[in-house]
Amino acid sequence: MKILGEELGDAGRWYIALPPILLIAFLIGLFFLAAAGQARLNMTNERAHRSQLREQALNEFAGLITDAESAQRGYLLTGEGGYLTPYAAAVTQVGRALDRLHDAYGGDESSMEFHQLRILTGKELGELEDGIALFKKRGIPAGVSVLGTDVGKRTMDAIVAILATMRSEEAAEAAAANAEWQTHYRMSRWVSAAGAVLNISLVLLAISLVYSDMRRRARQAAVLRDKKSELERQVDARTRELAALSTHLQGVSEQEKSALSRELHDELGGLLVAARMDLSWLQQRLPTSDPAIEQRFKRIHDSLSAGVDLKRRVVEELRPTLLDNMGLFTALRWQFKETCRRTGLRCTETIPESELKFSPDAAIGVFRIAQEALTNILKHSEAKSADLYLAIEGDFFTLRISDDGKGIPSARLATSTSHGLASMRHRIAGLDGVCDIRSPDSGGTVISARIPMGKMLPEVGPGAADVTGGERTLASKVAGRA
Repeated sequence: MKILGEELGDAGRWYIALPPILLIAFLIGLFFLAAAGQARLNMTNERAHRSQLREQALNEFAGLITDAESAQRGYLLTGEGGYLTPYAAAVTQVGRALDRLHDAYGGDESSMEFHQLRILTGKELGELEDGIALFKKRGIPAGVSVLGTDVGKRTMDAIVAILATMRSEEAAEAAAANAEWQTHYRMSRWVSAAGAVLNISLVLLAISLVYSDMRRRARQAAVLRDKKSELERQVDARTRELAALSTHLQGVSEQEKSALSRELHDELGGLLVAARMDLSWLQQRLPTSDPAIEQRFKRIHDSLSAGVDLKRRVVEELRPTLLDNMGLFTALRWQFKETCRRTGLRCTETIPESELKFSPDAAIGVFRIAQEALTNILKHSEAKSADLYLAIEGDFFTLRISDDGKGIPSARLATSTSHGLASMRHRIAGLDGVCDIRSPDSGGTVISARIPMGKMLPEVGPGAADVTGGERTLASKVAGRA
């Protein structure tokens, strides 16, 4: 809902949430409507069932009265005792049938119809019994004479009339119940049909809204992907620009260091040497036995010597003369041994014996990488020993420096906030190499650089093909020895 609130606002949230709310409310209402309709149908069915029971009771009572009268007439006409059995059975059940009829009508004692029906039924049964008794006493003529009278007929006609009236009322009640049931049934069907149509409409509306929202989100995702791609392109472009700028600044810095190193070596070195020579000339031309003057001459001489040593160290830091005069392997061997000698580290180096002519940029880059790695060992690792490994393996130049110190925390390796590590990675990347800085579980730190030989050797140019070819041949020989 937060996303919807940001994109659509309050109205948009209700626009999306209203169909499900309506659908749930409609389903609840439809449930209650269906329950009410079912209750009405049940009441109508109960009404029809009661009418059917009353009609059955009427038919049963009418049948028993008719059976009793028919059996009595058969007996009076024929005199056969077989008619008395169904007569007795009918007479016995008439009373119970009348009670069931009364119960079917709700047991209303105030009903005039039931009161008259009971009186007439008793009268009819009495007349039937009197006819049988008379027949038994006087014989067939007396029985036939009874049948010729209309005494029993009037009572039976009254009973039939009452039953006809009750049947007519029950028929009307049954018809009304059936009509009511049909009405409620049609209403339930219409309600169900309307509910189904509305339900389908709400579902289609919800599907439409969800589909619209999905399309909107898809468009937003496409826009975000395009923006992300554009930002990635800009970041890549800026990264390349920054990498090129950093490489250029490093190159400019090395050029400035080289120029400053030459200035110090040529100018300052010459001045210091000239001052020492002039001081020696003065000592020879102005001999003195004054100890104070001799001490002053010695102090000046020592200061000039210290200045020459300082100049030499500064020049070596700015641009190692061994790197330009003796090559990369010799400069790295001297740098490694000198560092270990000053700090008391146990040093081990593995360096090929044959020296190659590397390009100046590659040579100073590898030298700075090793120099920065040694600086990190001295500053942070608290190591007791260090190892330098140089090799030419196929078409790659490999530099690996390891120590037995406390290692680099994984968080620092992941974030690369250290300027020294970042500088090493950038220099290796500038040579198209692969950098691997890790801290093994056994402890210490291992810094590896794997650089293509094509970036280490001088570029092929006019008049330099033979030289470069010779260097590559020598590189392959060195790699074969390794």
